[in-house]
Amino acid sequence: MMRLKKIGPFFILMLALLAFSCDKKEEVKKAVQKPNIVFILVDDLGYGDLGFLGQKYIETPSIDKLAASGMFFTNFYSGATVCAPSRSAFMTGLHTGHTPIRGNTEVQPEGQQPMPDSVMTVSKLLRSAGYVTGAFGKWGLGFPGSEGDPVNQGFDRFFGYNCQRYAHRYYPDYLWDNLEKVDLPGNDWTTKGDFAPDVIQERTLAFIEQNQNNPFFLFMPIVMPHAELAAPDDEIMAKYRSKFPEETPYLANRAGADYGPEMAIPAYQSQAYPHATFAAMVERIDVYVAQVVEKLEELGLSENTLIIFASDNGAHQEGGADPDFFDSNGIFRGHKRDLYEGGIRTPMIAYWPGKIKSGSSSDQSFAFWDLLPTFAEMAGIQPEKETDGISFLPTLLGSGDQKTHDFLYWEFHEQGGKQAVRQGNWKGIKLQVFGADQPVFELYDLSDDPSEAKNLASENPEKMEELAKLMDEARSQSLQFPLYPSERGKD
Repeated sequence: MMRLKKIGPFFILMLALLAFSCDKKEEVKKAVQKPNIVFILVDDLGYGDLGFLGQKYIETPSIDKLAASGMFFTNFYSGATVCAPSRSAFMTGLHTGHTPIRGNTEVQPEGQQPMPDSVMTVSKLLRSAGYVTGAFGKWGLGFPGSEGDPVNQGFDRFFGYNCQRYAHRYYPDYLWDNLEKVDLPGNDWTTKGDFAPDVIQERTLAFIEQNQNNPFFLFMPIVMPHAELAAPDDEIMAKYRSKFPEETPYLANRAGADYGPEMAIPAYQSQAYPHATFAAMVERIDVYVAQVVEKLEELGLSENTLIIFASDNGAHQEGGADPDFFDSNGIFRGHKRDLYEGGIRTPMIAYWPGKIKSGSSSDQSFAFWDLLPTFAEMAGIQPEKETDGISFLPTLLGSGDQKTHDFLYWEFHEQGGKQAVRQGNWKGIKLQVFGADQPVFELYDLSDDPSEAKNLASENPEKMEELAKLMDEARSQSLQFPLYPSERGKD
């Protein structure tokens, strides 16, 4: 006993040193750990659909709090004015003049034109830097098993809708878990059992929990509030039913009410309460955002996680949606499929406690193709190939000189073909690119006219000519997505 008493203090000292060493190692580990990245991409949400941007009918307290506690970008743009090319611009860091997917080209029976496996994507880059990568929601960049499938584009885990056309159904009969179908047996055209976004959200939160000890990249392409209009009959829906007691039902224009139990994928269902349902869908997004923030806080990951929130394009008008009633575009002109500000300007929020100044904002012009170089810089790696983007990490952190764009460029391959360029405060738009004798040129000064109400093209022919030249030079030809007749048959 006497011997043990003599050596006891030595062991106490050793244990203390060991504990101190472990604490120091843990501190060092936390200090050098790469930051987690969460990109929440909602579908067809208008700039004015959020409370902090003036929405009068729909409650979005969690997103409003995210903006108040982080940085709001007043001049941030989506990749395109429709789903697939907007996602392609984000994934590749290339605008629609260069990114491989420039339109919503369908593949039967399920999926869209696949992104080539040779392309550099943000998920491949981050996985090479040691990140666990997951995508949960709507994909739309390659049919199941193709080279464009998310599991072949750098994602360790995918759960959700592979096909954006199939994502018209909020009560589908199955979803994809990587390359395996997960049946939702309670769902068909007439029976609503499992609300797919809720099922996807459960897997999303589980991914965060499972990877709390690893740096992770979580891509959340939430399908709401894209048409169709559908939401569970819960307390959120009941609240908006009471707000909008007098509703004019939306009747499906493809005989939706006559379909049997088998899913009619291209069609939208009828909806008796379109305003209440749309509002409930947007607030449900807000609930999902709150759940992600709470999960990160619960696991002690908040201060090592950047959250980005944005919409893939402007507000839609399909399936009974009524953006005019909700003033979904705010002061901006246009909707989804337009290259006016209402079709491409997105309400982008960045939240990173302890890193991004609370309540801050930036009026610099950035776009989806800037996310790849930004995330790469955060991960401490260089993109393997040239991009159209620039890292805006200096803006997020409020440190260093921020590079700026000479111009931003978009093109759209429907409705006669459209192109747009923003250079400083000048915005040039070219309509009827193909299929007409003469294209139509429009020019706006966004500093004085953010609503694009006054076309200045005839008053400033030299500036319009300069921007038209930029439109021609900004893009490369594409056999799959030819914008000019001369490109057909070339590649």
